[in-house]
Amino acid sequence: MASGTEPAPSRPVATPVRGLSEQEALARRARGEGNNTPAPTSRSYRQIFTENVFTFINLCLFGLGITLAILGRIGDALISTTVISLNIVVSVTQEIRAKRTLDSIALLARPSAVVLRDGRERSVMPDELVVGDIIHVGPGDQILVDGQLIADGRLAVDESLLTGEADLVAKTAGDALYSGFFCVTGSGYYVAEHVGAKSLAHQMTASARAFRRVLTPLQREINLVVRIALLIVVYMEFLLALTSVLRQMNLADSVENSTIVAGLVPNGLFLSIAVAYALGAVRILRFGALVQQSNAIESLSHVDVLCLDKTGTLTANRLRVDSVYLLSPAVSDAELGRVLGAFAASASGGNKTTDALLAAWPSPVYVLTGEVPFSSERKWSAVAFGDAEGAVPSLHGIYALGAPEALLSHLKISGDGVSPVGATAIEERVGLLAAQGLRVLLVAHAPHAARLEDRGDTSELPLGLEPLGLVALGDELRPEAREALGAFIQAGVQPKIISGDNPETVAALARQAGLEGAFKVVSGPELQRMSEAEFDAAAESATIFGRISPQQKERLVRALRQQGHYVAMIGDGVNDVLSLKQADLGIAMRSGSQAARGVADVVLMEDSFEVLVPAVAEGQRILNGMQDILKLFLTRIGTVGVVIFSSLVVGAFPLELRQGSLVTFFSVGVPSIALAVWAHPGPGPQGALVRRLLHFIVPPILLTSVIALLLYVGTYALGLMEAGTFGARNPALLPEDFSVAQSTLTGFLVLCGLLLVIFVEPPSPWWVGGNRLNGDYHPTLLALAMMVVFMLITMIPPLRDLFLLSPLGLREYALLTLAVTIWLFTVRLTWRTRLLSRYLSVDLDEPPAR
Repeated sequence: MASGTEPAPSRPVATPVRGLSEQEALARRARGEGNNTPAPTSRSYRQIFTENVFTFINLCLFGLGITLAILGRIGDALISTTVISLNIVVSVTQEIRAKRTLDSIALLARPSAVVLRDGRERSVMPDELVVGDIIHVGPGDQILVDGQLIADGRLAVDESLLTGEADLVAKTAGDALYSGFFCVTGSGYYVAEHVGAKSLAHQMTASARAFRRVLTPLQREINLVVRIALLIVVYMEFLLALTSVLRQMNLADSVENSTIVAGLVPNGLFLSIAVAYALGAVRILRFGALVQQSNAIESLSHVDVLCLDKTGTLTANRLRVDSVYLLSPAVSDAELGRVLGAFAASASGGNKTTDALLAAWPSPVYVLTGEVPFSSERKWSAVAFGDAEGAVPSLHGIYALGAPEALLSHLKISGDGVSPVGATAIEERVGLLAAQGLRVLLVAHAPHAARLEDRGDTSELPLGLEPLGLVALGDELRPEAREALGAFIQAGVQPKIISGDNPETVAALARQAGLEGAFKVVSGPELQRMSEAEFDAAAESATIFGRISPQQKERLVRALRQQGHYVAMIGDGVNDVLSLKQADLGIAMRSGSQAARGVADVVLMEDSFEVLVPAVAEGQRILNGMQDILKLFLTRIGTVGVVIFSSLVVGAFPLELRQGSLVTFFSVGVPSIALAVWAHPGPGPQGALVRRLLHFIVPPILLTSVIALLLYVGTYALGLMEAGTFGARNPALLPEDFSVAQSTLTGFLVLCGLLLVIFVEPPSPWWVGGNRLNGDYHPTLLALAMMVVFMLITMIPPLRDLFLLSPLGLREYALLTLAVTIWLFTVRLTWRTRLLSRYLSVDLDEPPAR
């Protein structure tokens, strides 16, 4: 069953069974007995669309837009929904790209099946199989449907993708085979019994189709901000409605004022975070990680517990030769290597062991006069070399390779049978090597035996085998494993290795990977006997978990999350699906199962979790950038909100709709996107986010609001004095055009908003106060450039008229300059002297002024 190949033509084959006819297969398919369930590769386009569109916040904002459209403000409705629509487009585009990449991987890796139809073998795709089909399986083939081995078939199968255990399991006629197993050695036919949704693999991975969306802490904070802003907006809209009724305002003005208030909802935050996520996904893709869930990179920066599956994750799913130990003085290291190389090259049905031997001792293939393939029941395999053409020169007789305990009784030691001293020495050496997490094989030779007969698990070896040596094999650690684990540990992330293998073997491998000191080792059977409280305590305290079932793995991850940890899980097999879904962040290997890739948030395209180290930096970059952007948005919301609320008392609405849009565009619209692009990696300030936000936003909100209202009222009063109506009691004598005061206020809010951009990313020590020193001049240059652009807008009549701004005189410019200057030094002084912290008697956890 070659992966990704076209179905081969059918050919007749001599077998004791004929299989179904094509007509029978078609009839069974018509009865719904076909293997029609699609592979769980990734989400559907519909899922991606609905999960990004139909969120609570999106529905609220779209509802607001629909309301504006009903009131006749189509343009305003479009403006209010454009930003959130852009956010949806960016997120959907990113996740569709990830889906297509995963689907292409699944298509290329899709295996075919060799099935018997009308007594002839033919290659078909998996979805063409039906119940009752007779399917051939050989070394390297994947079991595609559940069934039963028939006739005289004998297999050694790898069940690790389902169970997590790497040991081979022997299968003979009558034994059950399950989809997801791989045949390592042997061959035979099996009859399909359970296909499609009834197969074991489908039942285990059914939950993978329900792709979950986990919000990161940052997303939860932003959602909280938006929900609070929505409540405030609803209350202010209620006040505006009452004011409109009491003052008998016309409907158009009332709707316009309501739209300005609605603009306080920070929907631009979602666009900023979508852009930040998209940029992070593009950056990390260069290192070999495909982001399937848009928030996954930022999520990685919150991880404090990293759970890893051993096989295929920490290891490369390959064995390597660690060392050899000679047991015969007549054999040298080179001669033993030559024997092992010839054995591995000439034996049929290669596996991980023979691959490791060939990597250490390459050899051509030689003709064998007999062979007994490996069986997990016997725990040994053997080959016989003779004098036939193509045989290996100078090697004759039978060579056996297997577990020392299985071959020990066949050995001749010191020329007089099995010597207790000799056997003890071998066992001690094997014990020392096994304690290091190594797999130990013994090589023995019968030089004069000429016949070797394969009788399955009842096969026999001649007695009196001469021991040649021991070869120790170790799981091949991924090259990046030690460095990557060290980087996570240094960053304060606690690794936990969860495997289906023997706990002591996993522990030894963990030490090779760089885990130092004493750590607790727990096995699955021990966990099974624990109470709920004991289980939770073991999940917290232990580092190594062995002989763990998929259900226990899921339970461990859930227990860690319930104890307040932010958990990432790395896995590659079907047995990891449940735990991948349970984790805050699921990470899968590209070479792993389709089910694992389908449910993961991140797929490691090069099967290297070294990429997670730079991914953490990307997560920090996103987090740092979004916290700065959040400060700008909250300050703008608070300032404009207070100004509008206070204006209801003053009696005049301070801004036109277009002027409010101008303030938003300059103070948060462009800067937030730029800050997302220019954000820097590295750990951010520690402590409660709410306190750090209060430290930054409260002083500018209060000072900007007070100075803005004084500037607005002062400019308006000067206009009344100039018109000679200041102090008049008759409202008809009051001027109806507040444009000059509104334009001056607009300029003040824009300039203060741009100065805040500099304070958010201080380029030099003078600007430090509300935030830590950054040293990046890009935000400062952007703020200065946008100040110039704004001043051009106020001076060019067509642009000025577009935003309903009035030309300002020298008096207004002087007042504006004075107000901005007072604001600049007062805000800076308030931050640097920590007046708010002193007033509240609370440490707001910000760095001291520099």
